Amino acid sequence: MRAGNVTAVATATNIVYQLLKIGIGCFLVLLPASCGGSRGHDPLPEFPSVVLWAWDRPEHMAYIDPHEVGVAFLAETISWREDKVAWKPRYQPLEVPPGTEVMAVVRLESFGLPLPDAEAIAGRIIETATQPRIHAVQVDFDARQSEREWYASLLGILHRRLPKGVSLNITALASWCLGDAWIKGLPINDAVPMLFRMGEGEPHGVTEFSTPICRSSVGISTDEAPLSIPHDRRIFIFHPHPWTPDSYHAAIELARRLR
Repeated sequence: MRAGNVTAVATATNIVYQLLKIGIGCFLVLLPASCGGSRGHDPLPEFPSVVLWAWDRPEHMAYIDPHEVGVAFLAETISWREDKVAWKPRYQPLEVPPGTEVMAVVRLESFGLPLPDAEAIAGRIIETATQPRIHAVQVDFDARQSEREWYASLLGILHRRLPKGVSLNITALASWCLGDAWIKGLPINDAVPMLFRMGEGEPHGVTEFSTPICRSSVGISTDEAPLSIPHDRRIFIFHPHPWTPDSYHAAIELARRLR
């Protein structure tokens, strides 16, 4: 796939950051590097032990405690079908209080071969990941077996080109974290096993993951909460509806119960 075939859905490449700067005045502060806990070997030391996913909808989260939670917001979606690539940045406002640690999430959606040019996709992700106040990027891609080599190449490019201080992370199918050799050598800081919306063949009731890169975090959903999770993890929490004070407090209680 040639870089010239990438189609931008937005009218400007920095629309996400115009939303951040104009639409959410609470965001216009420098973020401290002291919000994270004192966990050993923590790949995301700036972040608290609970991170809320803010998906593609208006999220007004001024009520959250930035010492208690971080926010991983969907910054853009990149998809490809046949020989066309589409880029959809975040149009929805995101409001968080001063001091909140934020992580940009980039969702990749594949509709089959051919795969796009990894350099071009990496360039788009780097534009997102290197904006002010973004300390980490999380790539969300359910790579098929035939797409793993391409995905590893993309992550390698990002690892080499992301500036110092921007952490590279991914979401992961739970099955990848149970001895699947392909994930072990990926140049990433953290892999978050997803313990919800699990497809056929995905393991349930996991007490521990055998792949070390998968042992720092887990991903859960408020509407599909597990009875237990592996011990001492950063918990990423998805909510299928816009966050509210009630759902926020319920998520914090859920995290406490699972610990």
